[in-house]
Amino acid sequence: MSILRFEDWLQTAQGRYLLDWEQGTLDHLVADVFGYYAVQVGLPGIDLLRANRMPCRLSCGCAGRDLRCSEFELPFATASLDLVLLPHVLEFSAHPHRVLREVERVLVPEGSVVISGLNPLSLWGARKLLARRDAGAPWSGHYRSAMRIRDWLTLLGFEVQASMFGCYAPPLRSPQWQERWRFADRAGARWWPVLGAGYLLHGIKRVQGMRLITPHWRGRKATSKRLSPVAQRDGSTRNMQ
Repeated sequence: MSILRFEDWLQTAQGRYLLDWEQGTLDHLVADVFGYYAVQVGLPGIDLLRANRMPCRLSCGCAGRDLRCSEFELPFATASLDLVLLPHVLEFSAHPHRVLREVERVLVPEGSVVISGLNPLSLWGARKLLARRDAGAPWSGHYRSAMRIRDWLTLLGFEVQASMFGCYAPPLRSPQWQERWRFADRAGARWWPVLGAGYLLHGIKRVQGMRLITPHWRGRKATSKRLSPVAQRDGSTRNMQ
């Protein structure tokens, strides 16, 4: 199943439940990521970077709004982007490792990557195990745990700054039943936080041996002048008073 069919599913009542949580969480997360260039890979019909304040925000992918490209061959120079958003890209890519390596290439040092995914360790993950091979969205994706994605990021030199989970209700199609299960979101966030159906990871690209140089706002204190010793005729020295 392609990510385009997944985008169509996000417009259903079941998909909107997941999308509403992701959009709200991303609005808070990306608003504090600064720079010049931000790129969203995939889901071109949904602006998940709407809360980000970078002057240049682009959408790219196989059906990108601004650029058409493969998710593991991004048309950007090395170390040129400040933020890359991967909404469910790793679930539907045939080469998820290549995707992350490409993201690491295009990010500047201290640049950010934000990844969203569906959690196999959840009620939705259990529902996927019962799905047929020809099942539609979202059960045909390759669910990977947040812990596995975190390990991949660490191997590439990223430091995971934050991980967030949400959507604790069962995967129900009826909006009425979804509303009845709203209590699960409050209880899940408190009692079993890592078992949410969706997760977000925020990683920062670290470069070994690199140190940010900050300006000195305070001037250095002037050192007191030392008085040089004066030689006397008898060969001894005395300090000037």
